[in-house]
Amino acid sequence: MGKSTPRKIVVIQGHPDPAGNRLCHALADGYAEGAISGGHDVQRIEIATLDFPLLRTQTDFEDGTIPAVLSQAWEAIRSADHIVLIFPLWLGTMPALVKAFLEQVARPGYAFAYNKNGFPTKLLAGRSARLVVTMGMPALVYRVWYFAHGLRGLERSILNFVGIAPIRESLFGLVGVAKEAKRKRWLEQMWELGRRGL
Repeated sequence: MGKSTPRKIVVIQGHPDPAGNRLCHALADGYAEGAISGGHDVQRIEIATLDFPLLRTQTDFEDGTIPAVLSQAWEAIRSADHIVLIFPLWLGTMPALVKAFLEQVARPGYAFAYNKNGFPTKLLAGRSARLVVTMGMPALVYRVWYFAHGLRGLERSILNFVGIAPIRESLFGLVGVAKEAKRKRWLEQMWELGRRGL
């Protein structure tokens, strides 16, 4: 396959461990390296390295501003054509740190705007996304038995709500027992997705 049209891509690595060396970090690296090879403009965000406050009140959410420590991250998201969000599945959904980050950057006035009547205006329309999720259970079990409930909520109630679509998924299951050959295939898959800007 030939190269795709160059895109502005932001890769958001959401594993909460700031020490790195997790599969999520390797998947983020693989995607970013592939995207750079494909001629795309890539920016990286490591959520675990950002010291930002938790939102605690509706007033802060609706009337406050994005903390200065997240201004660069917000600008990367705002200017991106494609958003890649990578995280491990914890208790069936994203880790709390990822949710806290999304609450900060998906504020009214930034990611959406309230209207006097009708649904809010989606201020991040025109951007696509890929969710990359690692998990201990088989990915098929998460999809079929649990209906991928954590991802459905993230997609419908956050990403679609602010206008991000389409949203594609890459789920990697049984990561704790995966042999080196399988991990290598996962990294190759991420590199190719990055090269194609998907």
